[in-house]
Amino acid sequence: MPRRLPERDVEPFVEEKRAWIERTLRKMREAEAEFAPPLLEPGGDVPYLGERLALDVVVEPGRVRAHVARRESRLEVRVGSAGSGAIRDALERWYRRRARVEVEQRLEEATSRVDRSYAGLQIRGQRSRWASCSSTGAMSFNWRLLLAPEEILEYVVEHEVVHLDVHDHSGRFWDLLASRSPDWEAHERWLRRHGHSLRL
Repeated sequence: MPRRLPERDVEPFVEEKRAWIERTLRKMREAEAEFAPPLLEPGGDVPYLGERLALDVVVEPGRVRAHVARRESRLEVRVGSAGSGAIRDALERWYRRRARVEVEQRLEEATSRVDRSYAGLQIRGQRSRWASCSSTGAMSFNWRLLLAPEEILEYVVEHEVVHLDVHDHSGRFWDLLASRSPDWEAHERWLRRHGHSLRL
């Protein structure tokens, strides 16, 4: 609830918004049913650019530094304790490293196609943003995009590369984006529907 809202006004406010709350919760449940969340335990799996990678969790008591290695369609996760927190932390570090590789490759390809360049790349874990392009051309991408299908990551890269030419979301921006990513509207819908599910 908003901090300034008196406690006596909370119940009427929730009642007033009940239909919207129920509709939103229903959509979130439907989206989660379509897009299986990660299962962070031995025998579980995690999404990676449209694939599901099976987790081979090896617990080595006393291990200080977790290690994650991909072996085809499996991820070997070596941790010091069996808790999901240790597995999650190890996987997030691995996803962040992989995001730099996956994003940089696509960013290089996209900028070279349109003869543009960018000023730098950062991988972050923002809560409310998938990516950004500063006025100087510095790029920032959310590592959680690797939890989405590959075409979603490719779309977000194209979206940010368009910002090298048009810094706002004007009609000119959307026209240019449509010329480079004809399915941009479907990708935007996918992110709105499933974006909240992209988490470990």
